[in-house]
Amino acid sequence: GGQSSKATPVGAIAKFAAAGKRVRKKDLGLMATTYGYVYVAQIAMGADQAQTLKAIREAEAYDGPSLIIAYAPCINHGIKGGLTIAQKVEKEAVQAGYWHLFRFNPAAPAGTNPFTLDSKAPTGDYKEFMMREVRYNSLMRANPERANVLFDKAVANSKKRYEDLVGLVEYYKKEYCGE
Repeated sequence: GGQSSKATPVGAIAKFAAAGKRVRKKDLGLMATTYGYVYVAQIAMGADQAQTLKAIREAEAYDGPSLIIAYAPCINHGIKGGLTIAQKVEKEAVQAGYWHLFRFNPAAPAGTNPFTLDSKAPTGDYKEFMMREVRYNSLMRANPERANVLFDKAVANSKKRYEDLVGLVEYYKKEYCGE
């Protein structure tokens, strides 16, 4: 663990990305929805237990492949306060727009939207959320100029991603609901 990968967020430091990762992370969930026959959900139990349970039930009931991607803080994130506050961190991640909750159910009844965005528009401070983790705040201490550039990029990526998710709700509404 602790290495930079396609799933590492912008600005995070990791092995092989000591100066902070420059490119945005892959979006496995949205990539899987493009197949059209895979049930996909992004969850964070600490943010919304009802959404988590609904996603798990829908995935289990779906007659086909299912993918649930959960936000789960890790020891390598270096969270101030430790993993004992993981549920709180998950809620703050969703509020800040760091993590978005959604479900894509190909088995949705005819005339209903198969894509549900369960997250509300972010209201939290994205950069403040990032600063609670060592993988971000250590870059700020080591190279504040680079950190600010990468963190601004991360904020912009998050806003764009939320806009894209809202756009998907509208797309599927037109496509499947005739609205």
